[in-house]
This record gives sequence, structure tokens and C-alpha cells, in this order.
Amino acid sequence: MTACLLKITVVYSGLPREVHVHLLELSPASTAKDALLACQTFENFPSNVSTDEGQWTLGVWGRPITHDYVLRDEDRLEIYRPLKVDPKVARRERFQKQGSRAAGLFASRRKGAKPGY
Repeated sequence: MTACLLKITVVYSGLPREVHVHLLELSPASTAKDALLACQTFENFPSNVSTDEGQWTLGVWGRPITHDYVLRDEDRLEIYRPLKVDPKVARRERFQKQGSRAAGLFASRRKGAKPGY
């Protein structure tokens, strides 16, 4: 009977350099939401991870999915925590602090060369 169950790996990182991996066996045609509900029973699974659609971003093997995604055998369901800072804004702020001469293409150039080369 266990041969027809799906083997799903659920991965969550609550803090940097801290990864929780849970192995689940779910019935066929289970969704990502079903996997989240099954993980709620694990003792080290964070209580702030809910099944609400908009709060958490989910992915399977690095590709974004919705909570209604039907899982397949050997899928790796990843739960992504919300970003604290937009990466584009952070890069823009870093560039302003460093200045245009110390960042990107302008960081090093040959003597007498055009900017960016």
C-alpha cells in the first residue's frame, strides 16, 4: 500500500544558515497546501508558516508554484520566507554608497582605456 504514496521533501529556512528538512508520504493528487498542513504536526516546524495563499511563497525545485499545485513523487517543496529588503533597492543603495568609480564595470580598467573596458 505504501508504494502508491508520494514521497515529498519539504524544506524551510526560518533563519540564515538554518534549514529544516521534513520527509512526507502523502496520498496521490495531494496539493502543496496539503503538504503544509501535514508539516504542521512536526515539532520543529515554525508555527508562523500558515496555509494562507498570499503570505508565503512556495516553490518546487526552485520554480514558483501556487498552493493549488498538485505534487508529484520525489518533489522538493520549498517554503520561502518573505524578503526584508527588495534586492533592487538594496543594490541601488550599495551603488550610491560606493560611488560609480568603485562599483561594477568602472571598478577596474586599464590605463588609458575607455570607461567600462
